[in-house]
Amino acid sequence: MSFSLSTSWNAFRYVDGKQMVFEIEALGFKEIELSFNLLPSMVEDIAGLVKDKRIKVSSLHNYCPIPGGIERKSALPDCYSLASLDETERAKAVAFTKKTIETAARLNARAVVLHSGRVEIPDFTRQLINLYAADKKNSPEFSRLRGEAIRQRDKASAPFFSSALKSLEELVSYADKLGIFLGIETRFYYRETPAFEEIGIILKKFKGAGIFYWHDTGHAEIMERLGFNKHKDYLDAYGQDMLGIHLHNVSGCSDHQAPGNGEIDFNKIEPYLKPETIKVIEAHHPATADELIESRKILEKAFHGKI
Repeated sequence: MSFSLSTSWNAFRYVDGKQMVFEIEALGFKEIELSFNLLPSMVEDIAGLVKDKRIKVSSLHNYCPIPGGIERKSALPDCYSLASLDETERAKAVAFTKKTIETAARLNARAVVLHSGRVEIPDFTRQLINLYAADKKNSPEFSRLRGEAIRQRDKASAPFFSSALKSLEELVSYADKLGIFLGIETRFYYRETPAFEEIGIILKKFKGAGIFYWHDTGHAEIMERLGFNKHKDYLDAYGQDMLGIHLHNVSGCSDHQAPGNGEIDFNKIEPYLKPETIKVIEAHHPATADELIESRKILEKAFHGKI
């Protein structure tokens, strides 16, 4: 298993999927993860490269391709929420996720990475990040806001989590028929599903059924910096069920930095990895080509024997 690079790094610079892949290939990457902002035509371009054995696809990030009727700039992993209480929206979320699963099977990928919806309450994460950036993490205002986020989510979450479980039940059997694993990703926004404890409930409910944990280094680190859960707690609790990992760094509370830039010590991640763990570098613009090449070297050294 080598490192895969997410097309989130360069997708918006292209409408031609082949040219997007060729830029990644020029950096020395042989595998890619398809991000959630790809046009159907771009996915078809990539399918041709897969057929010609020019590139391998390790995984797809839901939704891929972009759902019909959604503008590219509005294409997000939860543009339709798998946890919605609106049955029409939830049904669309399931249907378009099935489309992603079908695409993953057609491209010989191993996994689809899922955002599992959200609790429909005001989101406090960005406000907390702004306070953190202003060096007010220890202020009464920060403590009050974090407490309010926890209180509101705890009060409202139950029906949304039930709806997410209903969606996952529909998806897991479909994915199993097509030989695709589902990865439940660590969340960035506190109101999103699943919260820390909910990950464990999902993994227990679907144990042996093709749903696994997908660790995101940047998201877990920000949850720690905002005082919700420690980064290491995610790995200790769910590392044994880890299917894959998004590797990116954090500076302050700014994530998706190239792994070589930022404050995460990736040597501490290594004990939780296996050679077969899907390892995806998920750096975003403005990370440079040189930074990504250097990041791969840093991670190869940190994960010696696990790649």
